[in-house]
Order: sequence, then structure tokens, then C-alpha cells
Amino acid sequence: MDTTKKNNLDNRIDYGIILPVFMLAVIGLLSLYVALAQDVRQPDIMGDVLKQGLWYILGGVAIIILMQFSSKILWRLTPIFYALGLGLMVALLQFYDPNLAALTGSKNWFVLGPLSFQPAELMKIAYILMMAFVVTRHNLHHKPRSVRSDFLLLGKMILVSAPVIGLVLMQKDFGTMLVFLAIFAGVFLMSGITWKIELPLIVFVVVVAAGTIYLVTTDSGRELLYKVGFHSYQFDRIDSWLDPFHDTTGKSYQPAQALMAIGSGGIFGKGFNVSEVYVPVRESDMIFSVIGENFGFVGGTVVILLYFYLIYRMVLVCFATNNEFYAYISTGIIMMILFHVFENIGANIGLLPLTGIPLPFISQGGSALLSNLIGVGLLLSMRFQAEKDTGVLH
Repeated sequence: MDTTKKNNLDNRIDYGIILPVFMLAVIGLLSLYVALAQDVRQPDIMGDVLKQGLWYILGGVAIIILMQFSSKILWRLTPIFYALGLGLMVALLQFYDPNLAALTGSKNWFVLGPLSFQPAELMKIAYILMMAFVVTRHNLHHKPRSVRSDFLLLGKMILVSAPVIGLVLMQKDFGTMLVFLAIFAGVFLMSGITWKIELPLIVFVVVVAAGTIYLVTTDSGRELLYKVGFHSYQFDRIDSWLDPFHDTTGKSYQPAQALMAIGSGGIFGKGFNVSEVYVPVRESDMIFSVIGENFGFVGGTVVILLYFYLIYRMVLVCFATNNEFYAYISTGIIMMILFHVFENIGANIGLLPLTGIPLPFISQGGSALLSNLIGVGLLLSMRFQAEKDTGVLH
């Protein structure tokens, strides 16, 4: 390859995004090995680690493919992706796996032989693309902006979000619903909607959040929530969050054990593959407890700093692009990953209730990992296609 062409190619690849993702992937495989090694179910440790490795490879292939997509191609394909995502979500209502539904309380998994698949994970990407599509198209056709046109945009965003949120609620997956709401919030704040609409809506959300906290923490409030469809396992998670040690032999066993595992790691940890505190299903939602126990406060801090650096590099991409469609896509991806990190680590250290949200690039789970890597691929394509994507979309 010609040296000039090679240098040009290198300049179009954002290694500042690839490096932290690669390091998190390595940490994820090592942490998964440790988590499976102490699992009382005696799983096929190397088989599961290799399976996770194959998902990384599949995600890497998806990244390479997506880097070839210009914004115009993504623009044309977005409505198709959104429709396909909704179709899978609807199909899941009928063909969900009953065994996993009985175990987790959520009807959000397809099972095909040895493989399990969660359509909501890929729907996150389709939803981000569709939100970016709707906002960009609206802004192109409504200049100058007005309060009326901003209300119309808000209505379009709600129209796109309503079926997705509704289907997730029908699957009884509260944690995933929060991710979609976080994506909505990020795109909404970046959309340029006037403060005359944003401010009242933010006040409304704060009031609703305060009211929800009151309802879930009082007996009378819980009685009301039971009547509108809430379930006891959801309140169990709230109770375990408020007091992780109130029922350490029952409902709060998992969060209590996670806190003890992280605390026992101290400053520098016990060393790789030294696990003296058992944490149930540690390989998925509680994977951060492995890092805390094995590598202590220092190891946990390194992981958090890797996420901060990754988000920082993604924000740079968002602000550097001169393509409005790309800007909203990157905003949605940043919010998706940031919320996952914030909620998962917060739940592991007792700051937030457990919602079943995995830790990006580290937790076991093929569909979640693939979704996050597709998000990375979309961010990388923005710089890779920068010279081609300077025009206006139609």
C-alpha cells in the first residue's frame, strides 16, 4: 500500500475509540473467566469464554462493515431497520422463552437452540437511528424554527418512541425501558427545541420522578402501583437497594454479596482469579464485583476511567462532525453506553437499584455486546466517512 494512502487511512480511523473498547473487551474476558470459575452451576468455562470471544469477533466484523456505510446509506436504511426492530419486538410477545421469563420475570428473550437473543438490544440501535432521522428531517424542512414547529418535533419524537416503550413494558423489562428513555432525553436536549418547551418538560419529569420515589417507598403508594401493573419482584429490588442487608439469605442476597465482594478487595484487590465471596449470576449484571474483588479500588477506577475516556472520544466525534444526522446518532449512542455504565456500576456498589442492565463490553451476553459494538461502528464510520458526508441529506 502506498505510504500516502496508508497515512490517509490511519487518519480516518479513530484509534482513541478502538483502544479503550479493546481494553474493556480484554478485561471482560478475564472477568468472565473468573465469574464462571466460581459458579456453583459448574458451567463449561472455556466454552462460554470462547462463545463470548466469538461475539467480540462478530461485533468486530460488524464494525468493519458499518465503517463502509456513508450517512446517505444509513439514511435510506433507517426506516427499514426501525420497522424490522419493531417486528422482532412484536414477535417476541408470542415466541419468548418461557424458562427465562420464569427465571427473570421478563419476556425479552428468543432462544434458538444453544443461542439466546434479546431483540431489544438491537432495537436500541434502530431507535437511535430513527430518532436521528426524524429530528434531522424535521429540522431540514422547518426553517426558521418556531415554538409551533418545536412542538411538532416533540410530537414526532414521542410518536417514534411510544411503540418501542410500549413493547418493552409489555415484555416487563423496566431496565431496558430506562435505557430508551435516556436515549430520548439525550436526543431531545440536543435537538434544538426551545427552552420554553424543554424547561416545563424537565420540571414535569422531576416531579414524576419524585412522585415515583414516594410511591415505591410508602405502603399506600405500593398498593396503588400494584393496581396499575407493578410486580413484587420490582419492589424487592427497591428494598434491596434501600437496605442491601435486610434479607441476606433471601431477596437481597445478591446485592449484599456483591457489596461484600467489592469491599473485600480493598485498595489493590486479592489478585486475579481469587474469589472468596460468592455472588450469584456474577458473569452478567454483577461483573463489576469481580473487578472490585480481584483488583480492588485501583482496578475499578481504571475501568471507570476507560469508560470516561471512551465517552470523551465519542463526544469529540459528536462535536467534530458537520453532519447533523451523525450528530444525533452519536448523541444517542453516547447516552446508551453512558446510562449502561452509570446504572450497572451504581447498582453493584449500592448507589442504584438493580435493573438487570449489563456492563458494556464486559458483561456476558451476545446481543448486548453486539449492540454496543454496532454503536462503536457507527461512531467510527463518522470519521471514516467524513470526507464523503459533508453534504445535505434528503
